[in-house]
Amino acid sequence: MVGSPKNITVESVNRNTLSKQVVESIIQLLISGQMKPGDKLPTEMELMEKLEVSRPVLREALSSLQSLGVISRKTREGTFFNNKIGSHPYSVMLALAHDNIPAMVEARMALELGLVTMAAEKINNEQLSELKETIDFIANCKDDNYGEADNEFHRIIALSANNPIVEGMIDSLHITLRKIDSHIKVRERERTLEHHLAIYDALVKRDPYQAFHAMYVHLNYVREKVLKQNL
Repeated sequence: MVGSPKNITVESVNRNTLSKQVVESIIQLLISGQMKPGDKLPTEMELMEKLEVSRPVLREALSSLQSLGVISRKTREGTFFNNKIGSHPYSVMLALAHDNIPAMVEARMALELGLVTMAAEKINNEQLSELKETIDFIANCKDDNYGEADNEFHRIIALSANNPIVEGMIDSLHITLRKIDSHIKVRERERTLEHHLAIYDALVKRDPYQAFHAMYVHLNYVREKVLKQNL
């Protein structure tokens, strides 16, 4: 594992949206080539001095980067850029746009619409059964706390595409789902079930055209709801 560089250059941040600017400044260390995946970041004290921010602001930024899979924080060892960033650059883009919900929704649409068409050709019976289980869970849920089952439905579809090139995006997709889910203030279970069943039926038929259409209807509905609720 490569140690922390002795001399790095980061820009100090302004006082507006401090946490976001810290995230961007730290990621800039990767983009500029000053640091690489696997490298150890400077200590919190060093980063606070270089970025001219308080410890709470820095820790908020580091928590965001950790939740997005960009860094790992190890007790008594320090904070490191994850090695997988080199093959999973989508995580970095998510980190840079972590509070841009419209961009996240559109990125999700672009990725999932492609994945569902591949899934229609490749999904197996076991995965179809797992999809049906998530639908049944949502149908039988006594309250609106079915976000995890909803996310699992989409995760199964992504994995069933079985494409090694896009595998690096699936973890990031899951993060995106969680982020978008946290911005949904009003759930409509019957509409969710209707959409999920339409997608499921298309996958059972192995029909990529129908699957694409059903997924678009669902994701466009989510997009309109999320953006309307977060105006």
